[in-house]
Amino acid sequence: MLGARFAQAVIDVYVEAGWWGTDALADLVAGHAAARPDDPAYIVADESGDGIVTWAQYHERSSELAAVFVQAGLDPGTRIGVILPDGATVHTVFLAAEKAGLVVAGIGARAGPAEIRHLLGRMRATALVTHAHHRGRPSSELVASLRAGDLKGLRHIVVPDVAFAPASPTVIDGNFMEAPQRAARERLLEGRALGPDELFMLNSTSGTTGWPKCVMHTENRWFYFHQLATESGELTSDDVFFGAVPAPFGFGLWTAHFSPGALGCPTIVSPRFEPEKALRAMAKHRVSVLACVSTQFIMMLNSPALEQVDLTSLRVMFTGGEAVPYERAAAFEDRTGAKVLQFYGSNETGALSGTALTDSRERRFGTAGRVIDAMEVRVFDDHGHQVTTAPLVGRPAGKGPATCIGYLDDGDANAELFTEDGWMLMGDLVEIDDAGYLRVIGRTSDIIIRGGKNISAPALEAEISEHPDVDLVAAVSMPDEILGERICVYVATRGNVAMTLSDVTTFLADRGVTQEWFPEHLVQLDELPRSSGDKVAKGELRADIRRRLAAE
Repeated sequence: MLGARFAQAVIDVYVEAGWWGTDALADLVAGHAAARPDDPAYIVADESGDGIVTWAQYHERSSELAAVFVQAGLDPGTRIGVILPDGATVHTVFLAAEKAGLVVAGIGARAGPAEIRHLLGRMRATALVTHAHHRGRPSSELVASLRAGDLKGLRHIVVPDVAFAPASPTVIDGNFMEAPQRAARERLLEGRALGPDELFMLNSTSGTTGWPKCVMHTENRWFYFHQLATESGELTSDDVFFGAVPAPFGFGLWTAHFSPGALGCPTIVSPRFEPEKALRAMAKHRVSVLACVSTQFIMMLNSPALEQVDLTSLRVMFTGGEAVPYERAAAFEDRTGAKVLQFYGSNETGALSGTALTDSRERRFGTAGRVIDAMEVRVFDDHGHQVTTAPLVGRPAGKGPATCIGYLDDGDANAELFTEDGWMLMGDLVEIDDAGYLRVIGRTSDIIIRGGKNISAPALEAEISEHPDVDLVAAVSMPDEILGERICVYVATRGNVAMTLSDVTTFLADRGVTQEWFPEHLVQLDELPRSSGDKVAKGELRADIRRRLAAE
């Protein structure tokens, strides 16, 4: 699977149509470095102040790091895990990997040890790139724990923060490694760079069962997404982006890695999203394009700082990753003047529909936008048959230039993802009206979307069920004004032993489960309700938690 890519015939069609190109991101960055060397590519809003990385520095430092990777003996096609907070460094590492012909195994900075171990093993990564410290602890401790298991040969690459400590050398397996001079660097990198149609990244996505799956990405799928965003939001090189979504994930990739790289405009990033600091950074740097999930813009809307800052430069906000709340989106637009836009899709499908500045307010807030012609969107019923009578109601699927290659080494998951004739399925129920506008009306998959993060309810249940006192467990969503959904777990225990929420979260923490999976509410029952098929009646539990919240 090292050479995973689309069939050449498909690539030719997409290039001929103008949806895909022949330049990789490194080519575009090199052009910006030559044309506007001293303009900022990334501005890192940090507690210690702003760190600026210019286009020339972005190009130079990524080339230096790429040469260090090659010097360290990382062969073409090698997969390197990357666990870095948002900032200029993570994008520089992604670009360096592209130049060195390496595949990034992107892992969220908040992932827990068990998830990290699973993903590195599943992605077959042989090296891990981190800062010297990860979540307040030496990253060497994390690597040591990984090596103690199945990842005995895992190499450790410690990179400096390119915005605040650019002169520090890279440390590989405890040894300092300086970048070679330019001439030697060029020799090392000759013929190594990845093309825009090749596998350049693996990242994770939550499925309905088990651990996260690994999604295979080309650059061109995100360049096509950039085309869609440019058209819908009328983006130009004069824009200033604020990327609030973590870089390894699809939304974060196009909004902070590919669109700014294609346009040559600056991007404001921050290691950690905090609403007040984000608002002040947006005002200071005259941000015109904000990219964030619904949870983040609601937090900004609720922040007292919103009344204290000048956001007149902000003209558009791209949001998504979860249902966009109508009233909150309208309030944000009214308070800031920024038009709220969204795309509907997934890490796997890219975009199936989207709204545009030309859409009415009702269309932008009340639908997920018009279906995208190039994505050949179809709707399937419960039996897998295509629905052809309007309005189209069922499960949507697409086949087109925004889709990923598929899941890595996972035939069963790919069989669920694709129809037999190659359409890539979503896990929602939608309705598409006569004008082509799509509305999400339900969900077929057992996923809880908490703050834009997909959490597999069955996977969480499998972890909690290992607790020695748990007899039966069910995880369901409960509504939340800020995060959209939170996690409630219902438990029945052996012998009716009393159980608290703290008991569950402590148990999950001890198992190395990522904190993003931790439930926020627990209800203990003598027995969980069952459906006629003897499955847990989750519909009853969802209704129950809503009644309980209303009573409180």
